[in-house]
Amino acid sequence: MSNVADYYTVVGNPIAHSRSPWLHAKFAAQTQQSMRYDRSLLDIGNFASGLSLLRANGLQGCNVTVPFKTDAFELAQWHSPAAILAQACNTLWWDAGVLKADNTDGVGLVRDITHNAGFKLQGTRLLVIGAGGAGAGILGPLIDAGCTHILLANRTRTKATEVVRRHTTLAQVRGCELSATSLDDLNGSDQQAFDVVVNASAASLGGQRIHLNDALFAPHTLAIDLMYGPSSRVFLNWAAERCNQTRDGLGMLVEQAAQSFAIWRGSLPHTDNVLRELRLIVDAPAP
Repeated sequence: MSNVADYYTVVGNPIAHSRSPWLHAKFAAQTQQSMRYDRSLLDIGNFASGLSLLRANGLQGCNVTVPFKTDAFELAQWHSPAAILAQACNTLWWDAGVLKADNTDGVGLVRDITHNAGFKLQGTRLLVIGAGGAGAGILGPLIDAGCTHILLANRTRTKATEVVRRHTTLAQVRGCELSATSLDDLNGSDQQAFDVVVNASAASLGGQRIHLNDALFAPHTLAIDLMYGPSSRVFLNWAAERCNQTRDGLGMLVEQAAQSFAIWRGSLPHTDNVLRELRLIVDAPAP
């Protein structure tokens, strides 16, 4: 009988900042699972060959982060409904030799908003900024959560329209009014304030602020940036001057990781204490 722990990793570029190894070590200890989890830096443009090498070294599954979520989707041989809607994935694993893909980002975000933040999504109006992999990955679960109106805004309307098109049937079934716009048209419109504004754009990665009309926010608005730590502060500090509730993406990070863990290991870990502990680490003053 082998005592070698099952091997998992998170792949990305860059990847040194990732908190995923810490998270999955906590989950493994909590559920008494034997597994090893590390970070893997893959070369841009060489995702398939990099993953093949990791597989040859015993990889059972992996999380996928920027910029490989689309590459991972295209390489996979089986896709969950969430991954198909997003056309991107953050979770890969092999099952009987078949490479499978799922996207747990949206489920993680909804869980963070409704459970950790205690914010009810049912019946809300929601604005999502950014139609890339992150925005596409969260749209389906937000529709499932009962939002009555979701507007997806992107720098170019064409990309947002394509993402909305893939989600149209789901939105109709759930009774959600789903539409797309460009950022320029959004800021030039007479939109009333939204209940939730989610920054899913790549702007925060570069420390850039998305320029939004103040009228899109009201005191009750919940503003969310999918980044966490310093990367989220540009948008959230600006939003805090326009609404009373802001939240970064740390809770989403923990919740999506727990969903990935459950896919691989068949056990969904508890996240409350893990999130509290990680928050203390992330928010601790630099030495």
